[in-house]
Amino acid sequence: MKLKQLHCDSILLAVTIILVLIGLVMVFSSSGVYAMEKYNDAYYFLKRQVVWAALGAMIMLSARKMDYRNLEKYTYYIMGLVFLMLLAVMIPGFGKEVGGARRWLVLGGFTFQPSELAKFALILFIAKSLVKRSDQLRNFAYGYLPKLIVLSFFFLPILFQPDFGTAITICAVTFIMLMLAGLRSKFLIYSILVIVPLFTIAIMNAEYRMRRIVAFLNPWENESNAGFQVIQSFYAFGRGGVFGSGIGSSSQKLFYLPEAHTDFIFSVIGEELGFTGALIIIILFSMLIWRGFFIAYHAKDSFGVHVAIGLTLLIGIQAFMNMGVTVGLLPTKGLTLPFVSMGGSSLVILMLSIGVLLNISEKPIQK
Repeated sequence: MKLKQLHCDSILLAVTIILVLIGLVMVFSSSGVYAMEKYNDAYYFLKRQVVWAALGAMIMLSARKMDYRNLEKYTYYIMGLVFLMLLAVMIPGFGKEVGGARRWLVLGGFTFQPSELAKFALILFIAKSLVKRSDQLRNFAYGYLPKLIVLSFFFLPILFQPDFGTAITICAVTFIMLMLAGLRSKFLIYSILVIVPLFTIAIMNAEYRMRRIVAFLNPWENESNAGFQVIQSFYAFGRGGVFGSGIGSSSQKLFYLPEAHTDFIFSVIGEELGFTGALIIIILFSMLIWRGFFIAYHAKDSFGVHVAIGLTLLIGIQAFMNMGVTVGLLPTKGLTLPFVSMGGSSLVILMLSIGVLLNISEKPIQK
């Protein structure tokens, strides 16, 4: 029998393309008025997002063609580079501060967020360590503790940026990956008993985080302050109804809803496309998660299994955390909606992740 070509998961690819295209439309719709007011160019954010989408597409196609197993060889180099970038963000002159947060490196005329790459790098490390020492995972000192130490090297710099949402995300992805690989329940319980007090201290030591928690519990008590953002999000969904007000017709994006083109773009989708449009987005992410776990189940080797699980968890957790914030199920965290929100670093790394998933899914078609 003759081999014709390599076949990757076409459903995953199609869902990704649809989400990116929806994202471009909604970034323009949600940011045009604001961009015109601030930059005198209604297309300012759209043009930048198109550039990032094109770069992401090239990286995705390149990752799809490479052998994902090469990532296992270079995991430690990638980890080292990312750690240095996380430290560089904190150095004046290298890192850029926006709104009191120092999360970005300036690269030419663009900014890059190393914490986005840190998510990808940490998944590679966990996958590599599970391949090498999966039999030791039930041993605290040799199988579990080293992973916690490495996690802390990423978690702490990200927390101090501060980027609470990303810190929570990498912890969630790491622990779920380890649980699925056979981590003892008591190790997880011990970790939770340590992490919860740390998160509590981090929240109580930052006034804005405390305001977010209070606003989450009862946003109407702080409707002109901490609860303002989520209340405007509620109004957006309420105005959208079943079928929405139409693309470009959102009133909440007219300086009522802060971060309309980034963290709260799902609210604009709910207003302009209605419950139907929001449901379509949820279905698309559900399909993406389904295909990701399908790829993991059918992966050719253990490294591919763990990487596919980790990348799928990353996209799924971030997507549903973002949507949960917009409908008031979670406190605000500053996480973007994958593939849809404005954010170049996030889009590029997510498309890299899809490229790796596509490569893991590849199998020869017999002729």
